[in-house]
Amino acid sequence: MKQPNGFQTWEESVPDSIRGDVLWRMTLYRLALFLGDLAWADAATLHRGGRTRRIGDQLYRTVGSICANVVEGDLRGSAREARDGYDKARHRLGPDVTEPHFDLLAEIRRHLLGTIRKQPGRTLREPGVSYTIDGEA
Repeated sequence: MKQPNGFQTWEESVPDSIRGDVLWRMTLYRLALFLGDLAWADAATLHRGGRTRRIGDQLYRTVGSICANVVEGDLRGSAREARDGYDKARHRLGPDVTEPHFDLLAEIRRHLLGTIRKQPGRTLREPGVSYTIDGEA
């Protein structure tokens, strides 16, 4: 995998509490976290412009959803919607910001597709739990 600009420096800056998580071994998870940090700054820039505030909200929500979906095992993700958000934001953020993010999202989508193919017809679920009220079933 070709690493996005700044990825290695970012990886080294991540706290041990996150790096110690078993999910850290997944390239897809690390890429999603990295994009989440990038989107934080991008959303802040978009928030400063009155007309782009909603795009910033959408962008940060969808990028955050990618990582959440990976963690939850729901591998459909929000990569397409995040790509759409960056496409809408390209006029304010400029090509120096959006083009590398498009590439990063494409890499995330490639990993998502590979992961989904490895789990045909399967979903990750917690075991069933029986709930009772005051000892009654």
